[in-house]
Parts: sequence; C-alpha cells; structure tokens
Amino acid sequence: MDVPAGPEKRSFVRRKFAAVTGRYDLLNTLLSLGIDRRWRRAAALEAAGAPPGPVLDLCAGTLPLSAAIVRAGAGPVAAVDFCLDMLREGTARMRRRPEGARIHPACGDGERLPLADASVAAVTVAFGVRNLADLRRGLAEMHRVLVPGGKAVILEFSRPENPAFAPLYRFYLHRVLPAVAGAISGDAEAYRYLADSIEAFASPAELAALMEAAGFRDVRCRPLTLGVVTLTTAWKEGR
Repeated sequence: MDVPAGPEKRSFVRRKFAAVTGRYDLLNTLLSLGIDRRWRRAAALEAAGAPPGPVLDLCAGTLPLSAAIVRAGAGPVAAVDFCLDMLREGTARMRRRPEGARIHPACGDGERLPLADASVAAVTVAFGVRNLADLRRGLAEMHRVLVPGGKAVILEFSRPENPAFAPLYRFYLHRVLPAVAGAISGDAEAYRYLADSIEAFASPAELAALMEAAGFRDVRCRPLTLGVVTLTTAWKEGR
C-alpha cells in the first residue's frame, strides 16, 4: 500500500490505531516475541538519565513506555497521544497499577504540543515519530518544550543492514506480520501500513540529521536487536 501523507496520514493513523486498540499491546508482545519490553526499558533508562523534572511521553498510546519511565525512577510523565481510544485503554489499565499515579494522559497533537516552552526535562517517543504527518515540525515541537539541557529519546523501527538477516526480516515484516496480526486484530491494513511505513521512514542517519537541523546536539543512534529498532538520543543545548 502507499503510505499516506499530510492530513490524510494523520486521519488514517488515528483511525487505524483506534481500530486495533483492544489487542494492540498483546500483538506488540506476540509479534516481537516479548522483546518490545526490553526496548522500552532501554528507552526508559535513557530518559531517567535526563535532568530531574517532568517527562513528556509523546505518541504515548496505551502508556507502556510511560509506565516504564516511572519504574525507571523518572517522571512525573505527561502522556500525550492524538488517539483518544488508545489513551482511554491505557488509562483504564493504569488505574490498577502503582505507576498510574505519576502518569497524566492528555489527548494532543505531536505537531502542536499543548505544553509551554522549556517545560519538560525529557521527551520520549516509542514507535511514534514514523507516524507524524510532518516529522520536521514534530521534532521542532519536541525541541521547543525541552528545558535547556533536556534530553530527547526516540525509539523507532529501522531496517536491518545485515545481509544474512535483512531478507528474513523483510519477509517477516511484509508477509508474516500482516497475516498474523490481521487475523488477530481484524485489521490487516493497519499492519500492512506498519510494514510499509517502516520501509518508507528515514534511516537512523537521516533522522539524526533532521534532529540536528531542529536544534538538537550530541545525537547518538544505537541499534537494538540486529537493527530491527534504533534508540536515538539527543540533547537540547544548555547542559
């Protein structure tokens, strides 16, 4: 499928996330063989290395990264997502968990954040920057709301470069994942979009260059699980 762009992408992504909300976390765990929890923990530990203060978890979804950030000793967490159904699902779960007291969900647009300038010590995004309709604007907003010396942490899918592993991964991504996830969720199109959006998204080096253009400094990319995902960290000047 063609990956939507602009306002069409914003509407499409919101609709698809709403459609798979009930089984979203289950599928993430099944399709990653449980490794997604380790990826989020790595991102949460990076966020815990920021200066003390509030953390913005952007594209927070059902709040798994927000909870991991609190467990890592950081926060409180402002959890922002533009899909209200995802936030409602996560909020209902967090009521039964101790982390919930330090997580404050809000429905909002990552390209127009409902936060003041220099208001958070860290910004995190797990598997969300790929879904922004205007990536440059989203990165600029992340930079705007960070305090001087604040830290950005982005966890995103990437394309493995190992010549032995890459073809196997692409077969899984385009053939196995949409079939299995579509059967469980009832929406194969959402997972075809996932596969195609990963292929179409910026490489780690390209994302790092975009972050530098947005004003971030000391941008570092760390591949995880043979490059299936990349953990990118950066700082706002002033530390």
